[in-house]
Amino acid sequence: MQWLELCIKTSSAGVERVAERLTVIGYDSFIVDDQAEFEAFLEQNRQYWDYVDESLAQQMQGLSQIRLYLEDGPGAMEAVRALEAELALLRRQFPKEDLGTLQIEIANLQDEDWENNWKQHYQPLPIGRRLMVVPQWMDPNQDPDRLPVRLDPGMIFGTGAHASTQMCMEALEEAVSGGETVIDLGSGSGILSITALLLGAATAVGVDIDPKAEDIARENAAYNGIGADRFTAVTGDVISDREMMTRLAAPRYDLVLANIVADVIIPLAPLAPHFLKPGGRFICSGILDRRLPEVQDALDAAGISVVRRWVEVLLPCSYAQYERVKLETEGFGGVIAEADYGADIALTVLLPEERWEDYLAHMLDITAGTVEGMVCGERFQDVPWRAPIEKEE
Repeated sequence: MQWLELCIKTSSAGVERVAERLTVIGYDSFIVDDQAEFEAFLEQNRQYWDYVDESLAQQMQGLSQIRLYLEDGPGAMEAVRALEAELALLRRQFPKEDLGTLQIEIANLQDEDWENNWKQHYQPLPIGRRLMVVPQWMDPNQDPDRLPVRLDPGMIFGTGAHASTQMCMEALEEAVSGGETVIDLGSGSGILSITALLLGAATAVGVDIDPKAEDIARENAAYNGIGADRFTAVTGDVISDREMMTRLAAPRYDLVLANIVADVIIPLAPLAPHFLKPGGRFICSGILDRRLPEVQDALDAAGISVVRRWVEVLLPCSYAQYERVKLETEGFGGVIAEADYGADIALTVLLPEERWEDYLAHMLDITAGTVEGMVCGERFQDVPWRAPIEKEE
């Protein structure tokens, strides 16, 4: 089946007026792309991120449009002409309002399985030395030398593709030796709790403020053969709800995880010791380099000392150099977390913070191309983006 995408060019001031008219004349499904709404959404949800990808911000710059879809049949162009007439009428009715050009751009689209097409871009992902994130609809036995972590993230954060998640998973490979108790504050899809349990932790609690995350995390745990006897998913905010914080903190945990953003980790810092057993570890990630001093001050004030910081480096190399690069990386105490294969190989390398500068200098001598660091869309030259920060009470 063929479809027509109609894109109505308007303005931030005119979006609401145009959307209202579309609803009146019978269009009940459409998409609004508007820079002002985008920026307002970011401001209202600052607890979820510290940065916005530059390409996304540029894509939204000056954008105000409404998209809707028509089946490309015999009456399609007649419907387009009727819509053009309605928009012309709208301009005559509100001559003093800024409605934009109200021009309609038309594109042809093939019928596709929109609900499931995204799955083709979500492939098995090796992480660290032992882990493999596998979409739940695929064969989990992708690599006999790696432990499969099966996921269907739905609309919740935590696919394993994000650098901060990968570094937390790498930290869990070292932190979990068997029998630990874990709580993940900001659990999303449940990926970190599930990883800890698969590595040998005894129990885990996942906490998120999004009620959708609770059901999705339980489902993901079930995909991995983990039941309610080992994993508990909870909806709530331990920062604002002290009663909930006290109840969840009562058992104390060997590992407390927080892969969120600085604006959440900072107020969470004074609460972390209440969740930790003596000698327990607090693994937090998602901290941009420019926010690190604030996070460091908050954690220092909470009486938690730094044990280790990790840095991510993106490293291009040729196929012929790969084995040597792998050995050199291991020699610096690092691990290849991910490899993208094309004409050359793009490696994602995780390194202890104290070794990254020596590593980069060494790799510049033996690799082709340019060595660079980049996490969360921010490139660094002299100062790395650091994550996760691992703390000990």
